[in-house]
Order: sequence, then C-alpha cells, then structure tokens
Amino acid sequence: MSENNLCTLGSQSVKLKSNVYINASASIVGKKEGEGPLGLLFDMIGEDDMFGCKTWEEAESSLQKDAVYMALGKAGKKPEDMRYIFAGDLLGQSIATSFGIMNYNIPLLGVYGACSTCGESLTLGAMAISGGFAEDVICVTSSHFASAEKEFRYPLGYGSQRPLSASWTVTGSGAFVLGNKQEKGALARITGMTIGKIVDFGLKDSLNMGACMAPAAASTIASHFVDYNSHPEDYDKIITGDLGSVGQRVLLDLLRDKGYDIADRHMDCGMEIYDAGSQDTHAGGSGCGCSAVTLSAYILKQLSEGNWNKVLFVPTGALLSKTSFNEGQTVPGIAHAVVLEGL
Repeated sequence: MSENNLCTLGSQSVKLKSNVYINASASIVGKKEGEGPLGLLFDMIGEDDMFGCKTWEEAESSLQKDAVYMALGKAGKKPEDMRYIFAGDLLGQSIATSFGIMNYNIPLLGVYGACSTCGESLTLGAMAISGGFAEDVICVTSSHFASAEKEFRYPLGYGSQRPLSASWTVTGSGAFVLGNKQEKGALARITGMTIGKIVDFGLKDSLNMGACMAPAAASTIASHFVDYNSHPEDYDKIITGDLGSVGQRVLLDLLRDKGYDIADRHMDCGMEIYDAGSQDTHAGGSGCGCSAVTLSAYILKQLSEGNWNKVLFVPTGALLSKTSFNEGQTVPGIAHAVVLEGL
C-alpha cells in the first residue's frame, strides 16, 4: 500500500489521498427498465430482453460487452488503455462476464459480491489507481431477470407465484472508466470507501432479499459514520442498491437503533428504477445491474450537474446460491459503501 495515497480509517474504511475520477460511464437496460421513471436517462434500451441472442445468458454477456464498448467510447479510450478490468455478475462462475468481455483482452480481476458487485468493483478499481498500480481501469457488472430467475429460483416457464416481498432482477449493465487524471467530461470523483462485512440475521427467505440485505447495509453505513467521524447530514444522499420497499423499512429501523436517522436523505436504487404504481415489480428492483445502471444514468448525472455534492453509494448483496438455499442455509448479506463527490 502506498502511504502517500491511501489511508485506513477505523476498522473498515479507506480514505483516498489522491483523487480517482469517474471519467465516463455507460448504462444499457432491458425493455421493462426503459419503461420506468429513469427510462430517458439510459444510454441504450433493448427492444426485447434477448438482445439478438439465443439464450438469456448470452444476452447478459452482450450487455456487458456493449456497456464496456460505450463507456470506453465516451472516455475516448481503447481497451489497451485499460490496465485492468474489474467485473462480475450473478451467474455461476461469472459466465456473463467471462463470455462478455474476453475479446477485449484486458487483464481481468473477477469479483463477486452478489448485488453489491458494483460497489466492490469501484472500490477495488479506485484503490488500484490511488495506490499507484494503474492509471486507468474499467469496472463493469450486469444482471438479467430471466438468467437470474433460472439461476436462483425457478425457470420462467414454471410460472411460480411471487410474494409481495419479492424484488425484480434488473436487466441491465453499467460500466465505469476510472482514472488518476480528470478527463474532459468527467462525472465525479471517488474519495473513499467502507468495505462491508458479511452479516447474517438468520433469515432464510430468498424471496425477501431486501430484509436479508438490510442488516448488512445498516452495519456498513454505521461503521462508515464511526470510521469517518461523520453524520448523515454530511451527505446529500445515502443511496442503497437493492433493498426495495421492504428492506428500506428494515434499514431505517436498524439505523435508528444505532442512533442514526437517514430517513430524510435515503434513496434506494431498487425503488427508483421501477414505477411502483404502474409496473408490477412488487418490492422493487434488485440484481447487480440495479445499482450499476442507476449510478451511471441518474446518480452521476446529479453529481456532475451540481445538484448533489456528496453521496454515500451503498450497493447491497445477498450471498446465497441455489445450493445453499436448497440445503436450508440462511441468506447472509454484504454491503460496500463508496464516497462519491462532485467535481
């Protein structure tokens, strides 16, 4: 670790002494996401969720490939300009990533944090740059409703009924070009992060992932406040990734028990991406792509336009597999917090 550019804070946090810039980003989503409240902000919306492919898994790989291509184009960079790519998805062995980005020939550091993968990849990418191990990297993640349903729950053809606590996996991919220099059109800077711990409250309902992930989000946010000696009012927004309406209530209650009230500035990507009144998504959105595309299309826009000055971005993940679920295991959660500031 470079002592000049990185500083550990408290038990879980890092403060960057040299700026890391998000110089460009791209977001690609499916038809349902394009019909939601953020539809006009996404870079590309698919006419259907197959994206010209034969399988759902191939479609998700196509999402990552195209998101990386668009982000690099916006940044005026080529694949060979990227020292590393930090990437991951929800599927077994991260096959959406491996088949999606292999032809870019960029050294890969694959990551898996379930739906928190966007926060984990940004954390690792920023630390690599600030530590002097790279000048430019790219981070990308994705999810797809149909491939995730097949991976974790039931094939769509089964027609299973979803309870109201269930969330809808976002079909989408977000890619971010990070650099040690502020390029023309840069969107924001990453100034620090709080790396989450695995938190398990013993819940076993995989169709209520908001409640499963909320304790991890509360743990990370509270640890961030302690490590940084900060308070909720220091941020314009505190943004979780995938809790939905059920998880939000749990999060707010848990943080109040810890002495923090974030109700007036909390936002959840899963609640922003769909219209609860007109789109039948029950508790809201989830999936690796949920926080990634919302960050790219909406959050960074607010920071770059000066509407917000500083936000705490906290994607959340449920660390389960179909094997652990079928063996009766609990659903642990994790959340990683990234401090984003305007330029």
